[in-house]
Amino acid sequence: MKFITVIVCFTCLFLSCEEANNNTSEMNTKYDKSLAQSVGADDYGMKKYVVAFLKAGPNRERSEEEAIALQKAHLDNIGRLAEEGKLVVAGPFLDEGELRGIYIFNVETMEEAKALTESDPAIQAGSLVMELKPWYGSASLMLVKDYHNKLKKKDF
Repeated sequence: MKFITVIVCFTCLFLSCEEANNNTSEMNTKYDKSLAQSVGADDYGMKKYVVAFLKAGPNRERSEEEAIALQKAHLDNIGRLAEEGKLVVAGPFLDEGELRGIYIFNVETMEEAKALTESDPAIQAGSLVMELKPWYGSASLMLVKDYHNKLKKKDF
């Protein structure tokens, strides 16, 4: 019986070591700890966000001048949220469907995202409504703003 116990213990020890070796070999050799920490990445290079789907709201009828002014205010708000680091991705969908655009917020809670959406003049005017969803995605999205600023020639 002692012999069987020793074999079982040895087998468990061997398997544990083998599993540790396998986990070590799966480590990313390009891992940059300071970069990962700076963008809030977990061990998988991911983090929590809140995605907002912008949908056509009930109040879309306005003069051309009012529409232009509202769009400018909407874009200014997007820029402000991006500068604050709260909005990491934003953009319109290119068809004319009910789903008008998307935001990806760098926030922990739905409540925080809701408060940010309520700061949007297009939401306040009823031109857009938002549906919020918690999302787990690549922490590399936190770098988009820096690269986008290097790629654009003009502001909106």
